[in-house]
Amino acid sequence: AAPMAEWNAYYQNEDEEGEQEEGEQSGGDYKITGRDSLVFLVDASKEINLVTMMVCALKIISSDRDLVALVFYGTEQSKNPRNSFKHVYVYHDLNEPGAKRVQEVDALRGEKGAKLAAETIGSGETSLGDALWCCANLYSDIKLRLSHKRLMIFTCRDEPHGGDSVKDRQARTKASDLKETGVVIDLMHLMKPGGFNISLFFCDIVSPPEDESEMGLQLQPSDKLEDLQKRVRAKELKKRTLARLNLCLGEGINVAVGIYATAVAARKPGSIKLYRETNEPVRSKTRTFHTQTGSLLLPSEIKKAQYYGGKEIVMERDEVDAIKKFDDPGLFLIGFKPMEKLKLLHHIRPAVFLYPEEDEVKGSSCLFSALLKKCSERNVFALCRFISRRNYPPRFVALLPQNEELGEGKVQITPPGFNVIYLPFADDLRTLDPPQFPSASQTQVDKMKEIVSKLRFKYRSEGFENPVIQQHFRNLEALALDMMAPEEIEDLIMPKVDQIDQRLGPLVQEFKDLVYPAYYNPESKPAAKRKTADTGGGAEKKPKVELTEDELKAHVQNGTLAKLTVPVLKDACKQFGVRTTGTKKQELIDALIARLGS
Repeated sequence: AAPMAEWNAYYQNEDEEGEQEEGEQSGGDYKITGRDSLVFLVDASKEINLVTMMVCALKIISSDRDLVALVFYGTEQSKNPRNSFKHVYVYHDLNEPGAKRVQEVDALRGEKGAKLAAETIGSGETSLGDALWCCANLYSDIKLRLSHKRLMIFTCRDEPHGGDSVKDRQARTKASDLKETGVVIDLMHLMKPGGFNISLFFCDIVSPPEDESEMGLQLQPSDKLEDLQKRVRAKELKKRTLARLNLCLGEGINVAVGIYATAVAARKPGSIKLYRETNEPVRSKTRTFHTQTGSLLLPSEIKKAQYYGGKEIVMERDEVDAIKKFDDPGLFLIGFKPMEKLKLLHHIRPAVFLYPEEDEVKGSSCLFSALLKKCSERNVFALCRFISRRNYPPRFVALLPQNEELGEGKVQITPPGFNVIYLPFADDLRTLDPPQFPSASQTQVDKMKEIVSKLRFKYRSEGFENPVIQQHFRNLEALALDMMAPEEIEDLIMPKVDQIDQRLGPLVQEFKDLVYPAYYNPESKPAAKRKTADTGGGAEKKPKVELTEDELKAHVQNGTLAKLTVPVLKDACKQFGVRTTGTKKQELIDALIARLGS
């Protein structure tokens, strides 16, 4: 039986919502979505600046696991599967993005790129219906499970067929077929001379907005390329659920809800091990062998064990899984508490957002809205037990009601729903003994208030990029695209010293005069401390503790190995030649018990 040192390993990463493998996982009453797909359908007619659209498409940064395609319509040349459609050019089929594809798109920029595009693609007759049919074939050829399918149409022509009713009807039919299969069609249109009238044709092509607040944005064309890029980026970043669960309000009363992360910290992607000869990703496989015979062990032959009271208790894998599983994923309502019971110190990790999923359970939106309304009126929060995923330990959470807020033009600023606040356990709260320092005088406090008021500015999170992550992606881009050097970045988080000095003027020196004594320079380095003769230049090292075999056996029999420190346990393992599977305290104890307890 293998030592069960990883007994609590599944608790360690409960706060990290890792990326899911492709496909849809389901268990109990929750689902986790998988891969996404995005098709750029670009108008290649003479009236539109092809290079402008290509630059916009090039700026989209998708996940390396998402599928992306690039299709031109209204072209002179034709290139598509089986060449079934004229004047439709599939530049990239639906596949994962890569460096080669970026280079091919980048080749269409500039004067040389425009000439290459004219020779390779050209401009010809337009049939949006054939282009949509071709895109439908691209989706049908994918064997992977797609959780989200989106198609973006780039154009500046509000009547692509020039009033041809037959082609208009064919395009509307194919658009309807695509929307029935779950494809979301968005229009990314640039302003043209005379304006862009979406009601002439495209109002029947595009999908209705996912959010009512996007209705006005969907109808308005973009005046500038930068505005178009922002719209594409906003559409590409989907309102994607972390999980879909059931909120149980009582016996037989379930509300389907989705868990959303309203803000996620940007991180560098994890490293991938590559095979040095082929540069292909390496997939690791683990095999377990018998320590004495060397034979390969089957999963059914491997058991888990834990030592209690000096005895080895062996359990099957099914028994261990049953012990780990508390309940199926979901939210279970415990009760309600006044809002004043929720303290600021209860915040221990970022909150997530709760919103109803009407498609999962009919009537969820109505019941969810009623619960939200009553909690807001009575100024209470809902206390729930929360299990986010299978085999995750339960957490207690507070559902904090949040009402909808509308800005100018009735655009939604804050959505209605519940903020899920993770509540601490008893051992998460600790009593601190802060160090005591002299208190500042009222004059010093007033002077610092003047400094703070001078340095105030309106903070926007999008105005400050992480320089480490930006430099990381610049380096990857230069390496993948064979660039001579990466693009330079501007570190936006560095303080603007000249502007700060200009705003503050003499306030800094006045504050220093109030705080520091005369002739004191706060920027000077403190003098090095001299070693005293009594200590001999440093603290005495503790003598190394060595235990005899009889003493260790006595600890094993009495169950007092846990009282020994980790360095002592490590030395004992080395002294008696005990092999360990790790360096954690429990692993060292298990190894010594297995060696000396028999």
